[in-house]
Amino acid sequence: MKLSRLYRPHDRRFWLMIVLNVLSAILAWVLRTYPLVPLASVVVGVFALGNAALGMFIMFDLMRDDTDERGGSADTPTGSGQ
Repeated sequence: MKLSRLYRPHDRRFWLMIVLNVLSAILAWVLRTYPLVPLASVVVGVFALGNAALGMFIMFDLMRDDTDERGGSADTPTGSGQ
């Protein structure tokens, strides 16, 4: 696993990871800023934790993937000629 494999602006997974982590931060900010009823706090908290966990899973997947080093892209199938 290399940290340099994480930055891939041409890969959709990279942008999904960014969006999920930003959304998780916004949800955490909402939890700390606004007084919510307990049920709403639980729902927002579960969404924030789910977004963070999915974002970390995508991050680890990007760091393990070596298609960029082999000359391919994760968005195009191997041998497609694009």
